[in-house]
Amino acid sequence: MAVEKKVTAASAAAYVGSTGLLASLAAVQDNSELVGWMPTGVAPFVLALVPAAITFVSGWMAKHTPRAAA
Repeated sequence: MAVEKKVTAASAAAYVGSTGLLASLAAVQDNSELVGWMPTGVAPFVLALVPAAITFVSGWMAKHTPRAAA
């Protein structure tokens, strides 16, 4: 059973997106202006949308893997 390219692309994009988001937050951890405009309770949910959006877009853009006739 092979994994579809869409799943692989979405998983890789989620990993890269999450890593990029965490790296950028680590780089500006002393500068609260990045998320300072958001209420404290809302910030984690908004930040969680970034990798979710990247995953959605990469899965949507990746081509479907054709299946063999059964």
